[in-house]
Amino acid sequence: MTWRTARNCEPVPLGEIPVVAPGMLRDEAVRAAAGGRRISAFFGCPEERLGAPGAPGVRLFLVFADDEEGRLAVTSASVRRSFPSMTPECPQAHLFEREIAEQWGLEPEGHPWNKPVRFHDAYAGGGPKAPQIGVTEFLKAEGEEAHEVAVGPVHAGIIEPGHFRFLCRGEEVEHLEISLGYQHRGIERAVAGGPDRRTLHFMETLAGDTTVGHATAYCHALEALTGTQAPPRALSLRGIALELERCANHTGDLGALANDVGYLPTASFCGRLRGDFLNLSAYVCGSRFGRGLVVPGGTGFGLEPSSVPEFLQRLDRIAADVENAVALLWNTPSVMARFDGTGTISEQACKEAGLVGPAARAAGVDIDARRDFASGVFRFLQIPVSTWNTGDVFARAIVRWLEIRKSVEFVRKTALSLPGGEWRSALAGAAAPVTFVVSLVEGWRGEICHAAVTGADGRFSVYKVVDPSFHNWFGLALCLRGQQISDFPLCNKSFNLSYCGHDLCVRASGENGRKPGWRIRGSRGGG
Repeated sequence: MTWRTARNCEPVPLGEIPVVAPGMLRDEAVRAAAGGRRISAFFGCPEERLGAPGAPGVRLFLVFADDEEGRLAVTSASVRRSFPSMTPECPQAHLFEREIAEQWGLEPEGHPWNKPVRFHDAYAGGGPKAPQIGVTEFLKAEGEEAHEVAVGPVHAGIIEPGHFRFLCRGEEVEHLEISLGYQHRGIERAVAGGPDRRTLHFMETLAGDTTVGHATAYCHALEALTGTQAPPRALSLRGIALELERCANHTGDLGALANDVGYLPTASFCGRLRGDFLNLSAYVCGSRFGRGLVVPGGTGFGLEPSSVPEFLQRLDRIAADVENAVALLWNTPSVMARFDGTGTISEQACKEAGLVGPAARAAGVDIDARRDFASGVFRFLQIPVSTWNTGDVFARAIVRWLEIRKSVEFVRKTALSLPGGEWRSALAGAAAPVTFVVSLVEGWRGEICHAAVTGADGRFSVYKVVDPSFHNWFGLALCLRGQQISDFPLCNKSFNLSYCGHDLCVRASGENGRKPGWRIRGSRGGG
């Protein structure tokens, strides 16, 4: 056997995961991708952390998702210096392989563009030293009317750093290179060796606008490793919180899209209504971002029966206001003229690039972890999946709107039928030793993947987080091809991807993943 199949959140003894030759890993991955599977995670861990003290090499773990069957397929390979790249035949692997190359000093032989992802020193000895942050090679534009436009990493707004290099012919974008990795937040290194009291805090702040999504993925993984069942009431409350998070961010995005085309009524309304959804989360747990709500074993707060009527009244008021504000978009010809046909990406391109979430569903890719890899309350209560087929800015906007409506309906029904009883139980025991687990949750941007491997002591030998933005940044580059460069802000907002969710690694090795006194350096234009 070359794969070990598993369900979402199913703990698997590490010894049951096949270890194949690197060449076979590549061949099997290419066949899996050709068969319609997609990569959820691809990451490395030193062999010595996996129960073989002093053993050389890095174990590469590859996780494919089969959305039709609702199953995960896991395999691995032990690598010393290099491994054959699968990117030429499986493009969705390109960023994972670049990440592995810089983290562990391993060369993906045959990779077409193996440049830094985050500009940090290799974790394993013998790897290349990191280049100066932001200094890297970019594709060049040549020929008549060819020119390059460099934007960032410092931007005009109060946003996170990222560098965008546009290769243009006249006003038309031929290619966009996106260079991130300016933050080096060190989350994955900090979580290794857990779980401990800090771990949940790291998960909640990993990507602050997805607090509930990442906390839920972590708690599902930990509960699977410890054999813990969260109470039914907690599962329902987690589902409510996850969908409120989706509603808040989708509403904010629709307002931001309106703002980018200069349509202020919807922009102003949705800015306020996003805050109302956040305040509804605060009504449940005291935090507008849902911090402290999702905890191992259940939830930190319960929505008391006496509070449900007020909760529902607020929900209905917000939903009615959102309905009115967003209807203005669809009924304004000037807005639709800017949305229709802008930033189009095909269904086939989405599949080849491995896109997830609303960005993929807007192009007709019918995937959603709430249905395909149901966990928690979604094993019992389903939300219909919303798709569109044009793959443009309008499609990414309308899918958000459809999801808001269906999420509001889900929250209303779930709040009315909250199970009784406790909302938190103690963990059943320590995490299972020498075990592998994958936890998938459909965050508001798309599939969140947390993968953990425990050592003999039950501690995390490695903890890998794949934020949906990691899959989708290249989709933004694809949708800009053939567009006017002035369409970039609108296309960018239609994806609304996370910088911090992408930049989870560290600048240099060390006990805490940082050197004392280090600081981010770089100049405008990435030089």
